Amino acid sequence: MTKHDIQAIDAVVNIWTPETHAIRPNRDAFFGGKMKVKDDTLAGITHEEMLRRMDAAGIERAFLIASKVGPLLHKSSYHIPYEMVAEAVERHPDRFHGLAGLDPTEGMDGVRQLERAVKDHGFIGAHFYPHWFELAPDHAKWYPFYAKCVELDVPVQLQVGQSMLYDPKHRLRSVGRPISLDAVACDFPELKLIGIHVGIPWTDEMIAMAWKHPNVYIGTDAHSPKYWPEAFVKYIDSFGQDKVIFGTDFPVLDFERTRDEIEALGLRPVPKRKLLRDNVLRIYGLNEDGSRAAKR
Repeated sequence: MTKHDIQAIDAVVNIWTPETHAIRPNRDAFFGGKMKVKDDTLAGITHEEMLRRMDAAGIERAFLIASKVGPLLHKSSYHIPYEMVAEAVERHPDRFHGLAGLDPTEGMDGVRQLERAVKDHGFIGAHFYPHWFELAPDHAKWYPFYAKCVELDVPVQLQVGQSMLYDPKHRLRSVGRPISLDAVACDFPELKLIGIHVGIPWTDEMIAMAWKHPNVYIGTDAHSPKYWPEAFVKYIDSFGQDKVIFGTDFPVLDFERTRDEIEALGLRPVPKRKLLRDNVLRIYGLNEDGSRAAKR
């Protein structure tokens, strides 16, 4: 039995099997050093082991990212094939959902890939890293993908806040300022935009965007809850309680430790449940059993 009273839904999880680990350039120094990922996780874990850890943390489901990390022509970049995530979802449909990574250099071919991921493989949303392409979220090259997300009625999540030095030989600028979502939300009021990674160090700016725009939300992943800015914790527990969703960015954050740290924040019961479960179901249009809700 889990010690947690709410079965959470983790909206930001990297598929992390030995097979996907083999696709990535060697980032052990970054993940094992800067991010402090433990040795028993670093080289990849099976889906069954991930599910065991989710169960121990009271996490019912995870959104697995078929990430596109930079343009493929660059040796520091990699793409996780959509098929790898689709296979995981097919094997565990009650536990996993798929998110389609985006690469703006792929143009309309990438847009068509996104459409097939949603229509053919049942993916429930899109995901991208602005800094890996050094293209801010309001750059024109992202706009065809935003339009397709509106057409498909799926949310898109993207990293906001600073980028890290993932590869010392390939240093990337932090182009994901939360304020850059302002133009996107104005141009696409029907698009559900989720700024993940809390927005640190511009968390107040991210809160301002979510407060201004009905279609802008915040993901809590990649930063340990015990280090969240005080203003962000108060936002979750008060006027922002409908605007924030839970995530870990596993393996960056450990499932169980993250749940324990959220419990230690002392959130009120209703905002805590919204953060851990209710908001993500609503934003992604899912029923309690994980099926897609009927469109109105």
